[in-house]
Amino acid sequence: MTTASDVIERTAAALTAIRERHPLVHNITNYVVMNVTANALLALGASPVMAHAPEEVEEMVGLADALVLNIGTLSSSWVDAMAKAARAARRRDCPIVLDPVGAGATRYRTESARRLMREGRPRVIRGNPSEILALNGGAGGTRGVDATATVEAARDAAMSLAHEWLDVVAVTGPEDFVTDGTRTCRIRNGHPLLGRITGSGCVASALTGAFLAVDNDAWLAATAALIVLGRCGERAAAETDRPGTFGVRLLDALDAISPDDIRASAKIFVS
Repeated sequence: MTTASDVIERTAAALTAIRERHPLVHNITNYVVMNVTANALLALGASPVMAHAPEEVEEMVGLADALVLNIGTLSSSWVDAMAKAARAARRRDCPIVLDPVGAGATRYRTESARRLMREGRPRVIRGNPSEILALNGGAGGTRGVDATATVEAARDAAMSLAHEWLDVVAVTGPEDFVTDGTRTCRIRNGHPLLGRITGSGCVASALTGAFLAVDNDAWLAATAALIVLGRCGERAAAETDRPGTFGVRLLDALDAISPDDIRASAKIFVS
């Protein structure tokens, strides 16, 4: 059985691996957060590329160590490009992270996310509780791209999705929850200021891509990403109580965080 100590040590090792290997993470993401997620990946030690043109996504996937698909500012051409990239990634076994931003808010968003699930078979789906409930066929209650449901309410849906799709589902909120349908982890690192800046969920998905590039256990990779982001949120909040400064401090914390910090500060519950 995997223990909390095992997860923490694996997280520390993966953080070191990212900084040694600088994995290339191909993001097809929304234009609200491109700069934020690229800088977060760079601060962590990964190498980001933002490429969504249908003419090049297959070639770019051929170079990438992981693919992150984020439907935040979706359009038909972007969804088609994501599907094309997803199929190419699936052919070469490049791991995919799907961020179903706003699923449940509109039919188009929900159907687009499900299409990418079918065509790409992502290794990790990372969403807020309302998005996960919507993907599982429930009423997520999404308001725009913000969650109105709780992590607790989405746990059964996450388990169901993980069983149905044979993937990992990560639900983020005040307490994060990650499951592969058998193993579960609750992560209590984090700070409310993460919810007051644009793109913190998108950053979580991008960082998951970086960890998935160096650890082929998707459950461990998703858990590691959320431990690191949560801990960095705590470090950033220790220096400011304002969201503008917090965003900058968060990048600094991603650059500064160490394996020993993870070992000393991770707050997780594994079952």
